[in-house]
Parts: sequence; structure tokens; C-alpha cells
Amino acid sequence: MRVRTALIAMALLAASPLLAQTPSTGAPPSPPAHQPGVPARSTSAPGQTEKVDPAKEAAIRHLMDLTQSSKMGDSMSAYVTNQVRQILSESMPPDRLAKLMEGFSQKLGAAVPPNAVTDASIPIYARAFSMEDIQGIIQFYESPVGQRFIKSLPQVARDTQEQGMQMEQKGAMNVLEQMSSDYPELKPLLRPQPGDPNEAPAPAPTPETRAPATAPK
Repeated sequence: MRVRTALIAMALLAASPLLAQTPSTGAPPSPPAHQPGVPARSTSAPGQTEKVDPAKEAAIRHLMDLTQSSKMGDSMSAYVTNQVRQILSESMPPDRLAKLMEGFSQKLGAAVPPNAVTDASIPIYARAFSMEDIQGIIQFYESPVGQRFIKSLPQVARDTQEQGMQMEQKGAMNVLEQMSSDYPELKPLLRPQPGDPNEAPAPAPTPETRAPATAPK
């Protein structure tokens, strides 16, 4: 169904960790009072590189290696490259697309090296966590239960996301079907389309009933 396809796309966008909401209007909120053990917000001017204590930076990098967050740059690069390939595949022949994507991947890697994402993340971690926080988190992730958590979390996240998407899609379809009596223009959009994997199979034809042949006299 066209509506179902749109719902899947919306759910994927809503679940993407790359999206964030930023207020566009209004005065910025007042900073909270500094709490002991919690690093204060940086007062660096926009565009100015923040200085992070070398020992704290080393601890943050170790934490990012433990949680595999240091691979985020590679994941983002692969995601962006795949999106570009899908969009361009609609208007370019395969041979030219392959050549273009080869050059695109090389130039993207030079423009935004994967380790640049990790480097840019260091000040963010430093603002969010104190040195004591980072050391405590590292201690957890280095423990046996922390290691099991790291290994299991990707599958848990995928299963949770898939389950949530299915629940939201089913609920949305049910609501739209209920509202179609008040909004008749919805009914054509809710009908199964040819080739829809969710389309109910057509009922098997009923065999014809014939009268038994009479024996010749």
C-alpha cells in the first residue's frame, strides 16, 4: 500500500540516530548551576577549538573504543554513500554510477576522514561527563556484564526498533481505516496495490459442482 510505504519511511527517519531537534526561535535557556563532579559547559566562542585535558581525552578515547563509538565515522560515511548511490541510481546507468561512486567515496574520505568524527566527539563527551563519570563507565564496560551488554545491544536495538515500527504502522493503518468513513478520499490509498507483499491472497476458486452422469439405458 502507498500509505504503508510512507509509514515505513517515516518510521525509519524517526528512528535514525543521526536526526536531532534544535530550537530555531526563542532565547536560550539559562545554564543550570554547576554541580560537583559534573563538568561545566564550555564558554569557548563558536568555532573555537575546545581544550580537553590530555588524561581525560585518553580516557574518552578508551571509552569510545570499548563501546565501538570510535567506528561512528565509518558508519556515517557508509550510510551517506549508500544514500547517494540509491538516489543517483534512478538517473544514471550502472557503469557511470559505479565510476562516479568510486570517486565520490575517495573524495568523501579525504574531505571528512572517519577519525575526524571521533576527534570532534571528544569535547562533547568532555562536556557531558566528568573524569569520575568516564572512569566509572569504563569500569562497567570492562566488566563481564558490560561486555555482554556491548555485544547484545545492537541486536536488542534492531529488534526493539523493528517491533516498535510494526506496532506503530499497524496502529496507524487501523486509525486511518477507522477515519476513512469520515474521509472517503483515504479509501483508495488504503487499498492493496498490485505486488504488495501485505496484500491478502485471492481466495481459491470454488470447484464447479456437476450433476452425476446418468447411466445409459
